[in-house]
Amino acid sequence: MLELGSTRLLGSGSGGRPVLADGAVVATLQASGWKEQARVVIGGHEWLFGKRRGELRGRWAVDPEESARLRARQVSSWKGTWVADLEGTRVDVEKLSFWTAAHRFVSGGRQVAHGGSTGGWSPRPTLTAVPGMPLHHQVFLLWLEMVVRGRSADGSAAAFGDGGGGGGD
Repeated sequence: MLELGSTRLLGSGSGGRPVLADGAVVATLQASGWKEQARVVIGGHEWLFGKRRGELRGRWAVDPEESARLRARQVSSWKGTWVADLEGTRVDVEKLSFWTAAHRFVSGGRQVAHGGSTGGWSPRPTLTAVPGMPLHHQVFLLWLEMVVRGRSADGSAAAFGDGGGGGGD
């Protein structure tokens, strides 16, 4: 299981958050507070995740800006469904239930991952994937889960008139 860790694990001033697998740091994610974008380091490779032309994309930092190795686009805002392309593998993203912000990730008719959270006062997103899914695919799906939850939090906060975007860590 991947878990977005606390900023305290990397020390002050790092500007990033650890991505943990069974308690060990496997990646770092430095998300923008204002835009749907992040700088991610996985196994020495720097990835850039961001929004471009209405879809969320992931590419190596050395790739041309218009390229994308990983993509996700929203299919229905009403149902909260998305479709992702992970280097040629289609993954359908759907909410687990009306009552939760977590998602299930389905490819070829079988569930390949599901989202969740750590619980507690400052819940952080988690992702549990089938064995063998490449780590960069898992981290992208974890980031997608984080972005979608952030959108939901912003929408519900706006609906209740507090204008906030949900707390952080």
